[in-house]
Amino acid sequence: MLCKNIPARSRLGACLLLTVALAACSRPEPSAPAPATAPAPTSESAPAAAAPAPTSPPATVVAANVQAMGVDQLREGAAKALRENRMYAPAGDNAMEYYLALRDKLPDDAGVSSALTDLMPYTVIAAEQAVAREQFDEAQRLAALIDKADASAPALPRIRQSIVASEQAVAKRSEETAARTKAEAEARVLAQQQAAQQAALTAQAEAEAAARLLAEQEEATRQAAIRREAEQREAAARQAAEASAAAAAAARPVARSLRSISTPAPRFPPDALRSGTSGEVLVEFTVGTDGSVTDARVLRAEPARTFDREAVNAVRRWRFEPVDAPVTTRRTLVFNPGG
Repeated sequence: MLCKNIPARSRLGACLLLTVALAACSRPEPSAPAPATAPAPTSESAPAAAAPAPTSPPATVVAANVQAMGVDQLREGAAKALRENRMYAPAGDNAMEYYLALRDKLPDDAGVSSALTDLMPYTVIAAEQAVAREQFDEAQRLAALIDKADASAPALPRIRQSIVASEQAVAKRSEETAARTKAEAEARVLAQQQAAQQAALTAQAEAEAAARLLAEQEEATRQAAIRREAEQREAAARQAAEASAAAAAAARPVARSLRSISTPAPRFPPDALRSGTSGEVLVEFTVGTDGSVTDARVLRAEPARTFDREAVNAVRRWRFEPVDAPVTTRRTLVFNPGG
């Protein structure tokens, strides 16, 4: 090819040389002889691998405005595109499309065919880069340009397969991302639900604990009230008994000459002695005419029911000088563990 014979020292130099060469190729040249028709494949020939169909091919390869240009306009546009390094982009204003439109109008122009051949490697590289950048629409457009320029280009099946594989990989990645996002959202919702349930359980437990505490306080208040009422009734009964006893004693004749013969001290209860408990008991008793104690009962005891029995037993053993009439009197017995 014409432009393939130009040496390249660097990428920039190659592009400049290609621009000059392709501009030269854009001038009219004698028509090249028609290529020989390729022989039809025989039954023994191995079938070629079918390239995967593009997923979203462009509607048109060459822009309509480019197709509508005349030959001179196309040559001028192609030369300008080469000078400005617009070999395959942007769509509708690049050298590839101008030369493809020229070839449609001048199918036997060898210069146009040579220019397209020289532009092909750059378009292939650009298509592969577009696939790598996941710019699939651009990759499809460039693949369509390559297909129109040379449907048998060796790189074309690879590019189309790469587009399909990359699109599938992107779709799979998108699905995985969507699934992961959904799973994370569901996990967040579940965590929120669990937190709400835990908060509800905690609130319920706190409410139940508060209710139990309130019930215990109310029960304690009720029991205290019951105890106070019982103590008040007991105190009232004791006061009434004391008043009754005092009235009865006042009604009985009192012998002023009551003299004791024997008043043994009460026995100290062992439990009270061990615990070091002290106290006193007020005992009311009646002395018969023979001087013996005929009746004895506790009017008051501190502490209650600790020294009562021993106090009554001791009083019942007391002896007094005979009297003319039974005498009822009271004595306080003191219990002191220290003597």
